[in-house]
Amino acid sequence: MEQYKQEFVDFMIDSKALKFGEFTLKSGRKSPFFMNAGAYVTGTQLMKLGEYYAKAIHDKYGDDFDVLFGPAYKGIPLAVVTAVAYSKLYGKEVRYCSNRKEVKDHGDTGILLGSKLQDGDRVVMIEDVTTSGKSMEETVPIVRAQADVKIVGLMVSLNREEVGLGGKVSALDEIKETYGFNTGAIVSMSEVSEYLYNREINGTVLIDDKIKAAIDAYYEQYGAK
Repeated sequence: MEQYKQEFVDFMIDSKALKFGEFTLKSGRKSPFFMNAGAYVTGTQLMKLGEYYAKAIHDKYGDDFDVLFGPAYKGIPLAVVTAVAYSKLYGKEVRYCSNRKEVKDHGDTGILLGSKLQDGDRVVMIEDVTTSGKSMEETVPIVRAQADVKIVGLMVSLNREEVGLGGKVSALDEIKETYGFNTGAIVSMSEVSEYLYNREINGTVLIDDKIKAAIDAYYEQYGAK
């Protein structure tokens, strides 16, 4: 596993963005782990988060894109900090864009925040985590309705590696099949589990035999084959 991925796992733990225990997800699934991008709240955390996203996007998609699109609401700060980090790390100016939950009819009108999408734009979508892929059902039509754009791909922080809405392949693979663009993640849950298993972090083993068994059982039920 690349060094920046190991550092990102440590960063998720230090920021309390990744936790282990018993959680009920938005999808209704009972999960032994939970990822919450809302835990990144300080300037330093957000700066580092943007850099990890920028590195993963650069590794996966290179520089051939124009806009980072972050779906409301959590995707908004992700798109902003990643655009800043991309300029800092790679010297490339990319625009940020997000959607509003409600269309604004005065001042800066419309459904978009940040840069307006233009015909020919190449767009990278950015999210915190995709469990079932349901968010893309809402977001992709919004993006494609604004202009004749090409969605290059999606980048999330954690690939949970569980089945999507169709119940056969992973949510990220399902998104690729459904919408025709690539998907990627800074790190996958299998990489996280392998890295943390019986490893002491700040004096605590976060994935011991009990948690590992719970994770394995979860993937027996929901894991993508």
